[in-house]
Amino acid sequence: MEQTQQQFDALLAGYVAGTLAEPARLLVRSHLDLSPVNRDYVRDLEAACGSLLEDVAPADLSDRDGMLAAIFASPEPQIVVPAERPARKTRLPRALYDFIGKDVEDIPWKTRLPGFREYRLGEDVDGCSASLLWIRAGQAMPTHTHHGTELTLVLEGGFSDVNGHFVRGDVAYADDDVDHRPIADEGEDCLCFAVTEGSLRLTGPLGRLFAPFLRG
Repeated sequence: MEQTQQQFDALLAGYVAGTLAEPARLLVRSHLDLSPVNRDYVRDLEAACGSLLEDVAPADLSDRDGMLAAIFASPEPQIVVPAERPARKTRLPRALYDFIGKDVEDIPWKTRLPGFREYRLGEDVDGCSASLLWIRAGQAMPTHTHHGTELTLVLEGGFSDVNGHFVRGDVAYADDDVDHRPIADEGEDCLCFAVTEGSLRLTGPLGRLFAPFLRG
């Protein structure tokens, strides 16, 4: 689990540095909506980055007077104040709900396998794909690995795999070194937001049978 924690810390650092692909940024924002502890950690990282920037020597402008003249000559921008958005209770993290525009009950799920539904948010966005996943309580997913990386944020319920047990707000990391079979917890359906870079590869004995249903 130490390696997983290091990977997660690197994920949060990439979020602060602005180097993550947009789907991964959305996943981290959604995680921070659910995790007060890591909100504090990210604020500390941002403060540390701000302190480093204060130590960087300023660069000279090649045409300072010309730039100022151009700014003052520009028409005054119109400031548009957005309407205040009414508060709405949602089962999804605020960042994810704002991106999707609908709550869980209104999502047009597609059944991939018995006990497993998916709603794809986008394909090949900054080299990633993003999906909401619904897994029935107690359901085991097909054994698989990845050509790339997979980040999975638990929104409701929980699941277990070779890396441990993950519940609401947790982020699970997997790559081509991880061959796993996630199993949803008993007693509550598992809802997740997954961001993958690269394709999924089924490795279990029934992989060839399940593969066509998971690709479509």
